Parts: sequence; C-alpha cells; structure tokens
Amino acid sequence: MTNLTELGVAAIRDGVADGSFTALEVAEAFNANVAAAAALNAFIVATPEAALDAARATDARRAAGQPLGKMGGVPIGMKDLFATKGVQTTAASHILEGFKPEYESTVSAKLWDAGAGMLGKLNLDQFAMGSSNETSYFGNVISPWRRSDGGNAPLAPGGSSGGSSAAVAARLAPAATGTDTGGSIRQPAAFTGISGIKPTYGRCSRWGIVAFASSLDQAGPMARDVTDCAIMLEAMAGFDPKDATSLDMAVPEWEANLSGDLRGKKVGIPREYRMDGTDADVLASWDQGIAWLKDAGVEVVDVSLPHTKYALPAYYIIAPAEASSNLARYDGVRYGLRDLPEGANLQDMYAATRADGFGAEVKRRIMIGTYVLSAGFYDAYYTQAQKVRTLIAQDFRNAFTLCDVILAPTTPTAAFGLGDMVSDPLAMYLNDVFAVPASLAGLPAMSVPAGLNREGLPLGLQIVGKPFDEQGVLNAGLAIEQRAAFSAKPERWW
Repeated sequence: MTNLTELGVAAIRDGVADGSFTALEVAEAFNANVAAAAALNAFIVATPEAALDAARATDARRAAGQPLGKMGGVPIGMKDLFATKGVQTTAASHILEGFKPEYESTVSAKLWDAGAGMLGKLNLDQFAMGSSNETSYFGNVISPWRRSDGGNAPLAPGGSSGGSSAAVAARLAPAATGTDTGGSIRQPAAFTGISGIKPTYGRCSRWGIVAFASSLDQAGPMARDVTDCAIMLEAMAGFDPKDATSLDMAVPEWEANLSGDLRGKKVGIPREYRMDGTDADVLASWDQGIAWLKDAGVEVVDVSLPHTKYALPAYYIIAPAEASSNLARYDGVRYGLRDLPEGANLQDMYAATRADGFGAEVKRRIMIGTYVLSAGFYDAYYTQAQKVRTLIAQDFRNAFTLCDVILAPTTPTAAFGLGDMVSDPLAMYLNDVFAVPASLAGLPAMSVPAGLNREGLPLGLQIVGKPFDEQGVLNAGLAIEQRAAFSAKPERWW
C-alpha cells in the first residue's frame, strides 16, 4: 500500500472517496507518526481517538453513499489557539493550562463539518507572540530540518505557528490550522518548506480563537502544497454572525479555479524590499521567482511601497496595545490558573496569577501595549501608528493599480538556530519585516517553497494580493510551485 503519511489533503480526500484506502487507515498511520515524534514537541495534546472517531464516521458515510465533505477522511493538526470543545486549549500558556472549553471555535467546527478529524492540539509561541516557537510554556518546538553540513544544532520551526509547520513538514499531519497576526503562518511555512496562506482579514471567523491583536489576527491553512491550502481554506472560510469583523461574502471555489497560467497578469516587485541584511540566497531565490513568473506569462513591473520601513515599528505598537487589552481578561477569577497567596486580597491575586501565568515575552508585550495606550502617550504612539497603518494600506492600493499581485521574499533569512535570538527581542522582531506590511493592510498573502539555500534549508517566496483576491494569490503560488518542483523533505532523525 502507498505510504499514507506521504499523501496530502487532496490525495487523501480522493483516495478515501474512491475506496483506495479507508479514512481509518489514514488516521491510524498519522496517529502512529505523531506518537513517534515526541522529540519534535509539535503537539501539546495528542487526540488519537478523536482522529479515529472522525475517520470511522467518514467511512460509515461512504458505505452509506453519503457525501464525505471537502475534507472527508483528512486528519489535521489544530493550533492550540482554537477552542476545541472538551479538549484542553491553552494558547501555550501556563495561565490557561487545564482549560477545556465548553464550545468549539467556528473554524474548527467548519473543518469537522467538512469531514476532517483532529490529531491533536499543536504547540505555538505563547498567545501567538513570537517568531521561533521558543516562548511556549510547554517547551520549544524543534524543526524537523537540519543543516546539510551535518550540524545537529536544533533549528527554529518559525512562529507563532511552529507546531503546525513542524507537524506538516515532518509528516505528522497532512495539514494544520495556523493563525497569522504579523506573519505567523507565512514565516514558519517558509522555514519548513511547506505552503501557507493568510486570507483577507475577515475571511475566516475569529470566534473561538484566543485573541492576540484583534484587528490583525486571521486564521489560515498550512499544508504541503497550494492545492491543499485551497481545499482547506474553502472549508475554513465563511461568514460568521458571531464575529463582527467577519466578511459577509460567499466562499469562492478556489480549488476548482486554480490555474498556473498567468498570461495577461502583472506582478509587482517592491523596490523597498531589497533591504540591507537580507541573505544573499534569499535575494537569489527572489530573482528566480521573478523568472518563474515570467515563464508563467506575467509582465513584471516595478512598484513602490514607500512606508515599508515604518511597518515593523507601527506593528509593534498596535499589536501589543491590542494584546494588553485582550489579555486583561486572564485574572484568575473565572477560568485558568489562580494563584492566591495566603492572606492575599483581590489585587494581590491578580498580580500573582498574571506574574506566574504569563511568560516573559507576553509580559513584555503587555507592558509595551499598556504604555503606548496610557494617558500622555496614546497620541504620540498608538494614534501615530494607526496613521502609519493607513499609509501602508494606501501604498498597497497604489501599487495594485499597476499590478495584480506582489512578489517578495517571505523572510530575510532561512531558519535560524534555537536560542540564537532569544536574548535580542529586536533581532527576533526583524524576522517579520517582509510579512508585517500585508498584515497591517489586511491583505491575502501566501508563502510557497522556492528551494533550498546553500545549507540545505528551505526558503519561501511570498505572494501578496488585492483584498478578497485569494484566487490570484493561490494561482501565482501554483505557478511558482509548478516551476520550483520543490520535493525536498527533512531526513528523519527524531
């Protein structure tokens, strides 16, 4: 039989539907891989029985001649930021350890309704705050990749969706959910040689997702290839009246309309993205990507995004400000951790609970956010950052009068070693320099694998599209995928 764990979403869905194998066989194979990969620390909680139950239900529907759904028979990993009824949901934080929601997030509910099953809850940076998956209370996720020179130094899988990227790259899951606030789907996808798309802000409901920065957070799929991302995004997306920011728009048939033929399209190359400090291999892969898109029929045009240099500082004012507001609800009163020192009053309990429950990076961002929202500093920082955000969105609108999509690197470097940037938060933040602008503007953006660098590590190319034009982004991603023919995968060491 085919090695089932080498199959992606489309192949599993179609194989189950045509009887080549059963959904139960698929679930058992991936459960075995999850159980054997503890060294990667990709999962906080494994849910093998949930995957088997969903598989049995899919097989029963097939036997009865009933529709199997867009994700019928496909087991997936669920980032532990999505509320899952009766299954621990922690946001990788001690303050939520042991919390089992009485409700299901809209996105996860849509995936279960589409026939998917859950292999477990995936590790992440605590409250999605980080770019290396080193801020999790439950320990670092380790990338399945190693440098080709034989060095065994553990590498970062990216963040915050590092558990998701590691699980897909290591064949622990054919696909996984991610969330992207400032690059947390795209950057880990680039680091681990997989695909991931952040849709237009509002395309996927935020209801039931633990909030970081509400005006930026957006769920999306992470999978082996563009087609699998399109399939999964169709299942995840859709209007939700429980989310005030949800787009009341029909979900397009992204999979059916996939095409790598880009004749008549224009791709913009932003001159401001050729930044000092960008790795030479990354710049070379960008040039190669331009050549691939030319081969697909596009006209390449030069575009300017003049406020790019202000995107990162604006993001690191707006996101912490929203985080300081969102995380105020974790106080030890209603759910999660409660630290009540002897003789403590209510204020003491708040302070002790939050001091013990939040990690260092979360505390840092709460303090930054509280500071920029405080009297006397609100206008100087937060108001100015929002004005910059408007200018960045305007830059993209101007650029899209000249082109259909924008091509750029996903990250300035390949994966770095765990521990390399922990002591320097600014260096860590700079890893998001190419990803943050699209997040601030709420635009659809995708990372696809472009090849390997000289150390044998994956590099990603990023496609940014117009609002609501996920199809254009997916099609450009497919054109690159077809020409890159990326088939590298990490050699098993775990």
